[in-house]
Amino acid sequence: WLAAGRASRRLVLVVVFVALLLDNMLLTVVVPIVPTFLYTTEYKGTNSSAAPAQPELAPPASEPPPFSFLFSYSDTTTVTASGSTSTVGLGNRTDSSPPAPSSCLEGEEFLAEENARVGLLFASKALVQLVVNPAVGLLTNRIGYHIPMFIGFTIMFLSTLMFAFSGTYTLLFIARALQGIGSSFSSVAGLGMLASAYTDDFERGSAMGIALGGLALGVLIGAPFGSVMYEFVGKSSPFLVLAFLALLDGALQLCILQPSKICPESSKGTPVSTLLRDPYILIAAGALCFSNMGVAMLEPTLPIWMMQTMCSPKWQLGMAFLPASISYLIGTNLFGILANKMGRWLCSLIGMAVVGISLLCVPLAKTISGLIGPNAGLGFAIGMVDSSMMPIMGYLVDLRHASVYGNVYAIADIAFCMGFAIGPSTGGAVVRAVGFPWLMVSIGVINIAYAPLCWYLRSPPAKEEKI
Repeated sequence: WLAAGRASRRLVLVVVFVALLLDNMLLTVVVPIVPTFLYTTEYKGTNSSAAPAQPELAPPASEPPPFSFLFSYSDTTTVTASGSTSTVGLGNRTDSSPPAPSSCLEGEEFLAEENARVGLLFASKALVQLVVNPAVGLLTNRIGYHIPMFIGFTIMFLSTLMFAFSGTYTLLFIARALQGIGSSFSSVAGLGMLASAYTDDFERGSAMGIALGGLALGVLIGAPFGSVMYEFVGKSSPFLVLAFLALLDGALQLCILQPSKICPESSKGTPVSTLLRDPYILIAAGALCFSNMGVAMLEPTLPIWMMQTMCSPKWQLGMAFLPASISYLIGTNLFGILANKMGRWLCSLIGMAVVGISLLCVPLAKTISGLIGPNAGLGFAIGMVDSSMMPIMGYLVDLRHASVYGNVYAIADIAFCMGFAIGPSTGGAVVRAVGFPWLMVSIGVINIAYAPLCWYLRSPPAKEEKI
């Protein structure tokens, strides 16, 4: 059974699917946890000296508990520290009034500063991955895909444990950066392994769609799973569950893939510098970068914007990403097959236009239900772009260069990481300067403007020796 398993392309697909699933669960599970965790530990910690003064201002015991701060984010009425429940704004809430102010956070100045810090924390993973990817591409060309894949699992496991037990911003930052190294090994080696196992272009497109379904499922489960576990169990719980799943994936790799076996590529791969001079590869990489930059900008900024404007409780911060994740899962699986029939260039062009329109609609939402439509459209459209561009990368190498895939998928991963590095790191600063709505407008317009370039991928010319 093991001998048959090692020769099975389907089991290669399963291992890559699980690796991408875990990587992206860890990527998104921190999205709802980090902003509220930092607020709880740092803002409330520094302002705890003001807490003893509050009981002195309290009314008699017969009156309901007072609110110790003012808030008027989503209503024009202001909740005051004194007065009975009949004078309280927000629709005369009696039973549900205490949870609302605990969700509406004070400290506008701190939240504005936290946008930038959280954005930098989220971007650190992609920035490190960006630096490590070219080296991993070269390594896979020399020793094959099995060993780098297993190295990626080991680093990912250590990063997950570090997230579970980190209590400060610095340690969380280091854990996130460590995840970037592990993710680089897993994604470059995994996608290269798939491209070499599935040599037929149509089969490769379908396999890439299924593998990206693992990425989508990780994004789908990560944020809601993290917010619910953090709210009801504790900060460490989601990371310990992920660490256990990572161990299972490592055992599967050991049994099936034999990571100790070195199998170098039979032909010499095209250097990264040569691939980067290919305009068609650059257009495909740009489409991956800009389409994913939109959701990358949403990750650190949307939860804080929801905390400010919608007074959302912790569990809702992750649930806001649920429509995007479900539609991404549908989009990657549907267009993994459909994109080959309608033309991958056309699928990507439409996808980027829809990404731009969806981002323009996000700031129009006034409640969490208003985010369902724009986020669902965003996820579906990014699924269209990703499931079209990943097979195109392999196809362009087959058509125009040597059919060795480590370097080209390192470039694809670099493009993906640039979106997730530039997005969060600049998003927080832009929000502080011009506000969340203008951030969404700017990245939406960029996607719509870039979409027509996908037309050039309609029929890329082959190199003469390939013809």
